[in-house]
Amino acid sequence: MMKVALVYDRVNKWGGAERVLLALHKLFPDAPLYTSVYNSKTASWALRFNSGQAKIKTSFLQNVPFATRHELYAFLMPIAFESFSFDDFDLVISVTSEAAKGIITKPKTKHICYCLTPTRYLWSGYKDYFKNPILAFFSKPLVYYLRTWDKVASQRPDAYIAISKEVQKRIKKYYGRESEVVYPPVTLENSKFETRNSKQFQNTKYKIQNTDYFLIVSRLVPYKRIDIAIRAFNELKLPLKIVGVGGEERRLKSIANPNIEFLGYLTEGELVRYYRGCRALIFPTLEDFGLTILEAQSFGKPVIAFKAGGAPESIIEGKTGEFFYPQTEDALIKKIKEFKSSKYNPIDCIKQAEKFSFERFKKEFTNEILRRVRRGSG
Repeated sequence: MMKVALVYDRVNKWGGAERVLLALHKLFPDAPLYTSVYNSKTASWALRFNSGQAKIKTSFLQNVPFATRHELYAFLMPIAFESFSFDDFDLVISVTSEAAKGIITKPKTKHICYCLTPTRYLWSGYKDYFKNPILAFFSKPLVYYLRTWDKVASQRPDAYIAISKEVQKRIKKYYGRESEVVYPPVTLENSKFETRNSKQFQNTKYKIQNTDYFLIVSRLVPYKRIDIAIRAFNELKLPLKIVGVGGEERRLKSIANPNIEFLGYLTEGELVRYYRGCRALIFPTLEDFGLTILEAQSFGKPVIAFKAGGAPESIIEGKTGEFFYPQTEDALIKKIKEFKSSKYNPIDCIKQAEKFSFERFKKEFTNEILRRVRRGSG
């Protein structure tokens, strides 16, 4: 039987990437998880790795002050991942948007990278992260070092699997590597909360209730551009509920009018309730893929999204959602003013989400792994 290990950048938060990791844990329940740091207080979801044979194994950064709570040690991430040994494993799957792809394996160990995106703050999102000219100037030596290492590290995996066509393009552009696309699954545990799939929805009297609010589900960090939605809803004076936490929370609250409510971190049951009750999900970011887009559709809700990144791969325009462009509050305001909930059939939204099921993911990902293991790298 093949011995498998999983590798992930840092286990200290909750979001779409962490749902992807849990989907892989479901496929490989005995695989240990190697990571730079682990914060059990902010990543309670990872407790399911500390059962049976699966364990969380951290690097030396775990003992560095504040490393488990903050991403201040980017310059040490290369060393952290190069310090791990995978000699006892037949297959290692790195799930990464940063340094985990840089692990070093011997020829007998196959390394497949499930790439969330090439390191955003070094490549596609560099201008967003280093808007401040003073910060950009003083960070040049560090960025140069990390870009150089990232280029070298990008050649270490035997093969790449991308989470979307958008990420596939970035892998080719920044790393010069080919990849196959396997979309991540919708993994919100719907079945615990009286889920209805499209067939059940059609054959029962169950109704998805609409209320008067729009919804955002996101980490509150700069590149997510939640500020665009806040400014739009300030002007529209429509109710907006925001689920999520992050470093931008205080600033975003300071610019929001009373019609905008911040809900913070929610349990899955609470999140389901807000998905069910909203008119639509607002998605203002240029995202690698965007699992919340599919979560909203799985509850029969349309999505209003910025037309870029992975969003066009999961929304059927005019049927399960709408796009706005460019990435400005004016464009979003215009689209919301045109939006009518009655135009969208919940069954169409649910059917679209069903295309991204866990069973589909399991089949495609397993087939891709087997193909790579049997035929060699590519």
